[in-house]
Amino acid sequence: MAEIAKSAVYDVDSSDPQQHLVDRSELSPEAIAQIGELMAAFGELREAERAVSEDSQEYMKLNATDMRAIHYLIVCRNQQQVGTPGGIAEHLGISASATTKLLDRLERAEHIVREPHPHDRRAQAISITADTYTAAIETVGRAQSRRFHAAARLTSDEREVVIRFLRETKRDLTDSDSSPVDISEEAVAEE
Repeated sequence: MAEIAKSAVYDVDSSDPQQHLVDRSELSPEAIAQIGELMAAFGELREAERAVSEDSQEYMKLNATDMRAIHYLIVCRNQQQVGTPGGIAEHLGISASATTKLLDRLERAEHIVREPHPHDRRAQAISITADTYTAAIETVGRAQSRRFHAAARLTSDEREVVIRFLRETKRDLTDSDSSPVDISEEAVAEE
């Protein structure tokens, strides 16, 4: 039996041949092929991000939520802001009890230090240790900074198109009320 090419996974004609999900009747074969290339590139980016994330988590011996907390604390440090359990909970969208467990885990692994808050006696200040900061910046930070270089190589107009595409994709993925959009080439050309 023949194997399915990786690119076929992102090809709309392969994934939705009867057009149950995406009505392509108004699009040319060339437009459909180019959209397929875009979806394949998007998939390749997600795979690369997943690999970098998994490698970073393994190197730092942290899970994805722990890594997001560490990143938040790096930003706090870089902006000379006091990291707090409440700020971490809000950033991660987790409960106070889940935040306590996360901080206990990070403290045991010597990634963070808890100290009294400098301005609020009732609160704690959470900071990242020097070793964790250095390890995160030299591994995860360096890998993630490559996105900036890719974006810098684009023109301003190209960046605007990418920004619009990413924001519209996020909106369409998260908006349960979103109705099908007119994807005819005429409608797209009018924008």
